Amino acid sequence: MDFKLVSVAPDTKARAGIITTDHGVIETPIFMPVGTVGSVKGVHIHELREDVKAQIILGNTYHLYLRPGMDIITRAGGLHKFNGWDRPILTDSGGFQVFSLSANRKLTEEGAHFRSHIDGSKHLFTPEKVVDIQRMIGSDIMMALDECPPGTSDYQYARKSLELTKRWLTRGWKHFNSTSPLYGHSQAFFPIVQGCKYADLRRDSAKFVADLGAEGNAIGGLAVGEPTEVMYEMIEVCNEILPEDRPRYLMGVGTPANILEAIDRGVDMMDCVMPTRNGRNGMLFTPEGTMNMRNLKWADDFSPIWEDSPCMVDRVYSRAYLRHLFIAQELLAMQIASIHNLAFYLWLVGEARRRIIDGSFASWKKEMVEKLQRRL
Repeated sequence: MDFKLVSVAPDTKARAGIITTDHGVIETPIFMPVGTVGSVKGVHIHELREDVKAQIILGNTYHLYLRPGMDIITRAGGLHKFNGWDRPILTDSGGFQVFSLSANRKLTEEGAHFRSHIDGSKHLFTPEKVVDIQRMIGSDIMMALDECPPGTSDYQYARKSLELTKRWLTRGWKHFNSTSPLYGHSQAFFPIVQGCKYADLRRDSAKFVADLGAEGNAIGGLAVGEPTEVMYEMIEVCNEILPEDRPRYLMGVGTPANILEAIDRGVDMMDCVMPTRNGRNGMLFTPEGTMNMRNLKWADDFSPIWEDSPCMVDRVYSRAYLRHLFIAQELLAMQIASIHNLAFYLWLVGEARRRIIDGSFASWKKEMVEKLQRRL
């Protein structure tokens, strides 16, 4: 994997760059649609390519390991062959999913012991095993196993958690460098900065991560209960230390306004389930604010969902029709809304990139953040 820094916006830390992988080029800043089990919910591959204009999608080690399982994935020739997506894929290590199973998991020096949410069977994720699983998945970018402590964790717990994450990272990094890809394309390994809401722990973690010299780095453990302003502060703390010549991935964040604020602070890559999850529940994100498509006000609004959208779906269907589909509980409503929201997120980061390059990002971002937080 290669990263080239193209431009930095005046008066901000916002960056435009290019990531080159064996499955294609990614123009940053970029948003990655979440395809947890190898599928972005309700969205076909051709829609991801043509309507959403996705450049990279995300899969999840925990979910793919449990179902369909590594035997099926490897017999298919990796996730790219299995789901038909021929562009880059990033896989999360499963650490966050295991963290969310608080009643059914136990963390030890060896790794994370957990019970499957599907059938209750017992499993163990070690730093080495999640590298092996991601080798079998064949993602272009794989993540290190870490513990993601709650945003409300006290300092003592956060410090203990970070030390475990660092020891796991050392083992995972060693195993990554002693193994090889399985399907003929290269894979990159991203370590993850943790440290909860404590600046000194974040600095310690960022320094530890930066010293590894990996091809890219991630910031994890944010948007898990801490105030938004604390999240922004921790991003700044991390990016003061993480190297400028490597991509920076902010995991699991967030709203459109969060994304612009993160870009402003030097983040290059982001993912979140929000556009599809909220879309399935009738919330649409637009350049002028959010729309609840179940509201009566849209019942006779025959204008396009988003008239200036680069996505054909937005120009074909009216707001009144989409509201009708939601009220009638038609599956098409969730599909249209998911495609719209993903297309909007990709438009937003693409427009941010254009503004970074032409030097107008700072003023544009300020105006956009105000609009994005309106309810229409």
